[in-house]
Amino acid sequence: MNEFSTKPYFIRAIYDWCSDSALTPYLAVKVNEQTRVPKAYVKDGEIVINLSMDAVRNLNIGNEEITCGGRFGGVSHGLVVPIAAVIGIFAKETGQGLVFQGNDSIPTLPTDSGSAPSPGKPTLPSKPRLRVVK
Repeated sequence: MNEFSTKPYFIRAIYDWCSDSALTPYLAVKVNEQTRVPKAYVKDGEIVINLSMDAVRNLNIGNEEITCGGRFGGVSHGLVVPIAAVIGIFAKETGQGLVFQGNDSIPTLPTDSGSAPSPGKPTLPSKPRLRVVK
């Protein structure tokens, strides 16, 4: 018997709740090599995407990935987000939503921060976090 992940079902449920409540659904994503998003908008290996009907087109929240088209800085982009890369989904206005645990196995793409980690100090994985985007 195939066991399906509950994660895409929870993402769809919170998205529907936001839409029904006239709230703006935001998706927090840990960017990895399978994630197709504009790299210029990735900060600390993460990106927050507005999934409202006004912000994206052709949104499809599947069981393996989320796909849609969106505009960043006036330029249209095709977005592909693997379900495994989703950190959480929440309403912009209230901050209510879900944060998913167990994303530690997803490697992030390096960001150009200008400083390399010290060879003597190992980097510790950080816990998923949400921040308010205005």
